[in-house]
Amino acid sequence: MKQFERTLLTTAFASAVALAAGHSSAQETSFLTIGTGGPTGVYFVVGNSVCRMVHKEAAEGRAEGRKHGLRCSAPSTAGSTYNIGQICAGELDFGVAQSDWQFHAYNGSAPDRVSPCPDLRAVFSVHPEPYQIVAAEGSGIQSWQDLKGKRFNIGNPGSGQRGTTEELMGGHGWTTADFAVATELTSTEQANALCDGNIDAFGYTVGVPNAGVAVATDGCGAYIVDLSDDPVAQKLVEENDYYAFATIPEGTYTSTDSDVTTFGVKATFVTSANVPEDVVYEVTRAVFENLDDFRSLHPAFANLKPEEMIADALSAPIHPGAQKYYDEKGW
Repeated sequence: MKQFERTLLTTAFASAVALAAGHSSAQETSFLTIGTGGPTGVYFVVGNSVCRMVHKEAAEGRAEGRKHGLRCSAPSTAGSTYNIGQICAGELDFGVAQSDWQFHAYNGSAPDRVSPCPDLRAVFSVHPEPYQIVAAEGSGIQSWQDLKGKRFNIGNPGSGQRGTTEELMGGHGWTTADFAVATELTSTEQANALCDGNIDAFGYTVGVPNAGVAVATDGCGAYIVDLSDDPVAQKLVEENDYYAFATIPEGTYTSTDSDVTTFGVKATFVTSANVPEDVVYEVTRAVFENLDDFRSLHPAFANLKPEEMIADALSAPIHPGAQKYYDEKGW
């Protein structure tokens, strides 16, 4: 059942009232669900921060505010490709996804890894997400090639990090047989597995700084591998607009004693063409009207700029509800 079919009609207002000024009726509460990622990742913070802004704007119970009737939850999920699949199936209303998987889903260019979804719609982009190979202290891993014969966590199915890892594997002509062990741990499990000596490294596409990475770097001396000279990474950046090189600054983690260059994507906030225009408008408005508050909720959000959020890394069409707000702002 689609989210917008699950509504709570209050007994105090039993008669129908038409929608006015693009706002939901005060008589009806619509419950939105946002797909995120692992609970230690930045996607989880993105989804819950959006919900926080939606609830902040709500008028119910206050003298002022938006009478949009929206309530929001952002549970932990398997990540990018899972979120897109569930949005396309009508089980999620919104979701956070890597910019590369937004591209592939909308264009149907990687059907074996993400559900083709011509109804996918962009709302805005969020923070940069470098792909990070986090290697155990003493592992000797200084490049992708050094992973051969190592115990490497490729990520759980449905996660963006798994997809990016598979891009690198394919570019290098590798399969899982090139690793001593290829584990499928979630982002919540992988750092502890590395510190416990059960794996030698893991790949992680995530905003910086990240608590899960810090568990490994600050907790047991792990470090991030520089990929600036990797030929496959260079080719991916050269051939795909949704990839770019990124620098993780010296001092980000205790083991980051110099700048580390890798490549990555951007986190994007997406929805479906089937989600009503007024709902997407209110969610978009809630974020941008409270952008300073939103920025304060995670260090990865500190440098968010509206002009970049509404343009960068968005390969699916912008949802009409979001476009309506951007037009009103003259953006």
